[in-house]
Amino acid sequence: MQAIVEGKLDDAGLTSGERSLLEYVELVTNSASRTTHEDVQRLRDAGWKEEQIAEAVYVTAMFAFFNRVADAFGIPSQEYLSSGKLTP
Repeated sequence: MQAIVEGKLDDAGLTSGERSLLEYVELVTNSASRTTHEDVQRLRDAGWKEEQIAEAVYVTAMFAFFNRVADAFGIPSQEYLSSGKLTP
């Protein structure tokens, strides 16, 4: 988990399917409008089902929403990830 938090996907022991999903949600996070049918097809080819792909998009979008709301209201970061602790 720590390797993922640090963005060290090569050290995270991920399957190729897991890695493809993380790369896709990164794309959704950074520029959702740039996702393509080919991106989704790569996930299907990696073994992900439609429902799983949709859920990944929904979860990614919800986190983006919550982060924007927190930022808009000035809620300070809890620093869970940068502190090295993965729980509060």
